[in-house]
Amino acid sequence: VKEYLKKKYNKPGNVFLGVTHRIDRPVSGVVLFARTGKALTRLNKLFSNKEIKKTYWAIVKKFPQKKYAKLQNYISRNTEKNKSFAHQKEVNNSKLAIMSYKTITESDNYSLLEIDLETGRHHQIRCQLSAIDMPIKGDLKYGYPRSNRNGGISLHARRIEFIHPVNKNNIIIEANPPADDKLWKTFQEMM
Repeated sequence: VKEYLKKKYNKPGNVFLGVTHRIDRPVSGVVLFARTGKALTRLNKLFSNKEIKKTYWAIVKKFPQKKYAKLQNYISRNTEKNKSFAHQKEVNNSKLAIMSYKTITESDNYSLLEIDLETGRHHQIRCQLSAIDMPIKGDLKYGYPRSNRNGGISLHARRIEFIHPVNKNNIIIEANPPADDKLWKTFQEMM
């Protein structure tokens, strides 16, 4: 990304690049960067004030009992195992995690879910879907029986939306799912 910015804006020397958020290594999709320190500060404030809406897509093997649901758990994190656990009630060192999902479409064997996060916890989507017996395709860590061929999981950061902090325009950034994955491609054709 730094190399791209250097070329696009004809910048000499070291180029600033601020990381405003992250996605897990096996996840695909949108990641937002800042080109200046001032932009990084403003974007970080939008994230902390929950003024940036992130939408994810997930492929799960099971068909949800409900086409739409809001999930609320308390998530605790085991740093040694790099894994989170969902609890129905608050436990020591847990944090409230809220997300909702809706079923976009279904194939013969899988469901495509759209997920909206209200909170941003460690492995939140992966953990909460696993807790309702709907692990994400390829996610061995959270209960899916086999990995995907590419080593990733079928979780995709589809969209980020926010009001630009300076010009007040509505900014929408979308990323298409991996083009080399047949199942993602099938779902896109079904929509």
